Amino acid sequence: MTIDWWTLGLQTINVLILIWILARFLFRPVTKIIADRQAAAHAALDEAQQVRDAARAARDEANAEAAEISRTRAALLEKAQDEATQAREKLLATVRIEAERARADTRAELEQMRGTAKTALAEDAAALAADIAARLMGRLPDTARVDGFVDGLAKAVADLPEATRTGIGTGDPVRLRAARALTDDEQLRLEALLIDALGHPINLEIETDAALIAGLELDAPHAIIRNHFRADLDRIIAEVTSHA
Repeated sequence: MTIDWWTLGLQTINVLILIWILARFLFRPVTKIIADRQAAAHAALDEAQQVRDAARAARDEANAEAAEISRTRAALLEKAQDEATQAREKLLATVRIEAERARADTRAELEQMRGTAKTALAEDAAALAADIAARLMGRLPDTARVDGFVDGLAKAVADLPEATRTGIGTGDPVRLRAARALTDDEQLRLEALLIDALGHPINLEIETDAALIAGLELDAPHAIIRNHFRADLDRIIAEVTSHA
Protein backbone atom coordinates (compact mmCIF):
# COMPACT_ATOMS: atom_id res chain seq x y z
CA MET A 1 0.00 0.00 0.00
CA THR A 2 1.38 3.36 -1.01
CA ILE A 3 0.90 6.40 1.31
CA ASP A 4 0.24 9.74 -0.33
CA TRP A 5 2.11 12.04 1.96
CA TRP A 6 0.86 15.17 0.25
CA THR A 7 -2.72 14.16 0.68
CA LEU A 8 -2.05 13.17 4.28
CA GLY A 9 -0.33 16.45 4.92
CA LEU A 10 -3.14 18.44 3.37
CA GLN A 11 -5.75 16.55 5.37
CA THR A 12 -3.73 17.11 8.51
CA ILE A 13 -3.55 20.81 7.73
CA ASN A 14 -7.32 20.80 7.07
CA VAL A 15 -7.95 19.10 10.43
CA LEU A 16 -5.74 21.60 12.23
CA ILE A 17 -7.51 24.49 10.50
CA LEU A 18 -10.88 22.97 11.40
CA ILE A 19 -9.81 22.54 15.00
CA TRP A 20 -8.57 26.15 15.08
CA ILE A 21 -11.82 27.39 13.55
CA LEU A 22 -13.90 25.32 15.99
CA ALA A 23 -11.80 26.45 18.90
CA ARG A 24 -12.05 30.09 17.89
CA PHE A 25 -15.58 30.35 16.69
CA LEU A 26 -17.34 27.51 18.53
CA PHE A 27 -15.61 26.29 21.67
CA ARG A 28 -14.77 29.72 23.07
CA PRO A 29 -18.29 31.20 22.68
CA VAL A 30 -19.82 28.01 24.00
CA THR A 31 -17.42 28.01 26.91
CA LYS A 32 -18.15 31.67 27.55
CA ILE A 33 -21.91 31.01 27.35
CA ILE A 34 -21.54 28.10 29.75
CA ALA A 35 -19.42 30.22 32.07
CA ASP A 36 -21.92 33.08 31.88
CA ARG A 37 -24.78 30.71 32.55
CA GLN A 38 -22.88 29.15 35.44
CA ALA A 39 -22.21 32.63 36.84
CA ALA A 40 -25.88 33.55 36.38
CA ALA A 41 -26.90 30.31 38.04
CA HIS A 42 -24.52 30.97 40.92
CA ALA A 43 -25.84 34.53 41.18
CA ALA A 44 -29.42 33.23 41.21
CA LEU A 45 -28.47 30.66 43.82
CA ASP A 46 -26.77 33.35 45.91
CA GLU A 47 -29.80 35.62 45.52
CA ALA A 48 -32.10 32.76 46.48
CA GLN A 49 -29.91 32.04 49.49
CA GLN A 50 -30.04 35.70 50.46
CA VAL A 51 -33.82 35.62 50.07
CA ARG A 52 -33.97 32.49 52.22
CA ASP A 53 -31.66 34.09 54.78
CA ALA A 54 -33.78 37.25 54.75
CA ALA A 55 -36.92 35.18 55.08
CA ARG A 56 -35.37 33.20 57.93
CA ALA A 57 -34.25 36.42 59.63
CA ALA A 58 -37.71 37.93 59.15
CA ARG A 59 -39.26 34.78 60.55
CA ASP A 60 -36.90 34.83 63.54
CA GLU A 61 -37.62 38.54 64.05
CA ALA A 62 -41.36 37.89 63.80
CA ASN A 63 -41.05 35.03 66.29
CA ALA A 64 -39.02 37.25 68.62
CA GLU A 65 -41.58 40.04 68.28
CA ALA A 66 -44.41 37.57 68.89
CA ALA A 67 -42.60 36.25 71.97
CA GLU A 68 -42.01 39.81 73.20
CA ILE A 69 -45.66 40.68 72.55
CA SER A 70 -46.69 37.55 74.42
CA ARG A 71 -44.45 38.46 77.36
CA THR A 72 -45.69 42.04 77.31
CA ARG A 73 -49.28 40.86 77.17
CA ALA A 74 -48.68 38.44 80.05
CA ALA A 75 -47.00 41.22 82.06
CA LEU A 76 -49.86 43.61 81.33
CA LEU A 77 -52.43 40.97 82.25
CA GLU A 78 -50.58 40.21 85.47
CA LYS A 79 -50.29 43.91 86.28
CA ALA A 80 -53.97 44.46 85.48
CA GLN A 81 -54.88 41.47 87.64
CA ASP A 82 -52.74 42.80 90.51
CA GLU A 83 -54.28 46.25 90.14
CA ALA A 84 -57.75 44.71 90.03
CA THR A 85 -56.95 42.64 93.13
CA GLN A 86 -55.64 45.71 94.95
CA ALA A 87 -58.65 47.75 93.85
CA ARG A 88 -60.99 44.96 95.00
CA GLU A 89 -59.21 44.68 98.36
CA LYS A 90 -59.28 48.47 98.74
CA LEU A 91 -62.96 48.52 97.85
CA LEU A 92 -63.68 45.69 100.28
CA ALA A 93 -61.73 47.50 102.99
CA THR A 94 -63.66 50.69 102.27
CA VAL A 95 -66.93 48.76 102.32
CA ARG A 96 -65.97 47.11 105.63
CA ILE A 97 -65.03 50.49 107.12
CA GLU A 98 -68.27 52.05 105.88
CA ALA A 99 -70.26 49.06 107.12
CA GLU A 100 -68.57 49.25 110.53
CA ARG A 101 -69.17 53.00 110.63
CA ALA A 102 -72.81 52.43 109.66
CA ARG A 103 -73.13 49.77 112.37
CA ALA A 104 -71.50 52.11 114.89
CA ASP A 105 -73.82 54.94 113.83
CA THR A 106 -76.77 52.58 114.03
CA ARG A 107 -75.69 51.40 117.49
CA ALA A 108 -75.24 55.02 118.57
CA GLU A 109 -78.66 55.92 117.21
CA LEU A 110 -80.18 52.89 118.90
CA GLU A 111 -78.48 53.80 122.16
CA GLN A 112 -79.70 57.35 121.79
CA MET A 113 -83.20 56.13 120.97
CA ARG A 114 -83.01 53.69 123.87
CA GLY A 115 -81.85 56.47 126.16
CA THR A 116 -84.57 58.77 124.89
CA ALA A 117 -87.14 56.02 125.28
CA LYS A 118 -85.80 55.22 128.74
CA THR A 119 -85.98 58.89 129.72
CA ALA A 120 -89.48 59.15 128.30
CA LEU A 121 -90.45 55.96 130.08
CA ALA A 122 -88.98 57.25 133.31
CA GLU A 123 -90.82 60.51 132.89
CA ASP A 124 -94.05 58.67 132.13
CA ALA A 125 -93.44 56.33 135.06
CA ALA A 126 -92.70 59.27 137.32
CA ALA A 127 -95.83 61.05 136.18
CA LEU A 128 -97.88 57.89 136.61
CA ALA A 129 -96.36 57.14 140.01
CA ALA A 130 -96.91 60.71 141.13
CA ASP A 131 -100.48 60.55 139.95
CA ILE A 132 -101.02 57.20 141.72
CA ALA A 133 -99.35 58.47 144.90
CA ALA A 134 -101.40 61.66 144.79
CA ARG A 135 -104.60 59.68 144.32
CA LEU A 136 -103.67 57.35 147.17
CA MET A 137 -102.72 60.22 149.44
CA GLY A 138 -105.99 61.90 148.52
CA ARG A 139 -107.79 58.97 150.10
CA LEU A 140 -105.88 59.37 153.37
CA PRO A 141 -106.39 62.02 156.02
CA ASP A 142 -104.66 65.28 155.16
CA THR A 143 -102.52 65.01 158.27
CA ALA A 144 -100.81 61.91 156.83
CA ARG A 145 -99.08 64.09 154.21
CA VAL A 146 -96.91 65.62 156.94
CA ASP A 147 -97.19 63.81 160.31
CA GLY A 148 -95.59 60.60 159.11
CA PHE A 149 -92.50 62.46 157.81
CA VAL A 150 -91.60 64.82 160.65
CA ASP A 151 -89.75 62.28 162.77
CA GLY A 152 -87.89 60.91 159.71
CA LEU A 153 -86.68 64.37 158.72
CA ALA A 154 -85.47 65.13 162.26
CA LYS A 155 -83.62 61.77 162.43
CA ALA A 156 -81.95 62.42 159.05
CA VAL A 157 -80.74 65.81 160.34
CA ALA A 158 -79.43 64.18 163.52
CA ASP A 159 -77.46 61.66 161.45
CA LEU A 160 -75.57 64.40 159.62
CA PRO A 161 -71.90 65.02 160.51
CA GLU A 162 -71.45 67.42 163.40
CA ALA A 163 -69.73 70.03 161.25
CA THR A 164 -72.68 70.03 158.87
CA ARG A 165 -75.24 70.24 161.67
CA THR A 166 -73.36 73.15 163.24
CA GLY A 167 -73.71 75.18 160.06
CA ILE A 168 -77.46 74.66 159.69
CA GLY A 169 -79.65 77.48 161.00
CA THR A 170 -76.86 79.59 162.48
CA GLY A 171 -77.23 82.34 159.88
CA ASP A 172 -80.10 83.04 157.52
CA PRO A 173 -83.43 81.24 157.84
CA VAL A 174 -83.44 77.66 156.56
CA ARG A 175 -85.81 76.89 153.76
CA LEU A 176 -88.30 74.08 154.44
CA ARG A 177 -90.59 72.74 151.72
CA ALA A 178 -93.75 70.88 152.76
CA ALA A 179 -96.32 68.98 150.70
CA ARG A 180 -99.01 71.14 152.28
CA ALA A 181 -99.21 74.07 154.61
CA LEU A 182 -98.23 73.16 158.19
CA THR A 183 -100.49 73.77 161.10
CA ASP A 184 -99.09 75.70 164.05
CA ASP A 185 -98.82 72.52 166.12
CA GLU A 186 -96.98 70.72 163.31
CA GLN A 187 -94.58 73.62 162.89
CA LEU A 188 -93.86 73.83 166.62
CA ARG A 189 -93.31 70.07 166.85
CA LEU A 190 -91.01 70.08 163.81
CA GLU A 191 -88.97 73.03 165.12
CA ALA A 192 -88.61 71.32 168.51
CA LEU A 193 -87.34 68.10 166.93
CA LEU A 194 -84.90 69.98 164.69
CA ILE A 195 -83.58 72.03 167.63
CA ASP A 196 -83.05 68.80 169.52
CA ALA A 197 -81.25 67.24 166.52
CA LEU A 198 -79.07 70.29 165.85
CA GLY A 199 -78.38 71.37 169.42
CA HIS A 200 -79.20 74.99 168.68
CA PRO A 201 -82.23 77.09 167.63
CA ILE A 202 -83.29 77.20 164.00
CA ASN A 203 -85.38 79.68 162.05
CA LEU A 204 -87.47 78.01 159.34
CA GLU A 205 -88.76 79.61 156.15
CA ILE A 206 -91.62 77.27 155.20
CA GLU A 207 -92.92 76.89 151.63
CA THR A 208 -95.71 74.72 150.29
CA ASP A 209 -94.85 72.47 147.33
CA ALA A 210 -97.57 70.01 146.26
CA ALA A 211 -95.05 68.34 143.88
CA LEU A 212 -93.57 66.61 146.95
CA ILE A 213 -96.88 64.68 147.15
CA ALA A 214 -96.26 63.93 150.82
CA GLY A 215 -93.36 64.76 153.12
CA LEU A 216 -90.79 67.45 153.85
CA GLU A 217 -87.50 68.76 152.44
CA LEU A 218 -84.96 70.84 154.35
CA ASP A 219 -82.74 72.97 152.09
CA ALA A 220 -79.74 74.17 154.10
CA PRO A 221 -76.62 75.88 152.66
CA HIS A 222 -74.45 72.77 153.08
CA ALA A 223 -77.04 69.97 153.02
CA ILE A 224 -80.39 69.03 151.51
CA ILE A 225 -82.43 66.54 153.53
CA ARG A 226 -85.29 64.97 151.60
CA ASN A 227 -88.03 62.92 153.25
CA HIS A 228 -90.94 62.90 150.83
CA PHE A 229 -92.68 60.71 148.26
CA ARG A 230 -91.27 62.66 145.30
CA ALA A 231 -87.69 61.79 146.29
CA ASP A 232 -88.63 58.16 146.88
CA LEU A 233 -90.31 57.92 143.50
CA ASP A 234 -87.34 59.55 141.73
CA ARG A 235 -84.95 57.12 143.41
CA ILE A 236 -87.08 54.08 142.52
CA ILE A 237 -87.45 55.22 138.88
CA ALA A 238 -83.68 55.87 138.60
CA GLU A 239 -82.94 52.36 139.89
CA VAL A 240 -85.47 50.81 137.51
CA THR A 241 -84.22 52.69 134.44
CA SER A 242 -80.56 52.02 135.26
CA HIS A 243 -81.25 48.26 135.05
CA ALA A 244 -83.48 48.47 131.99
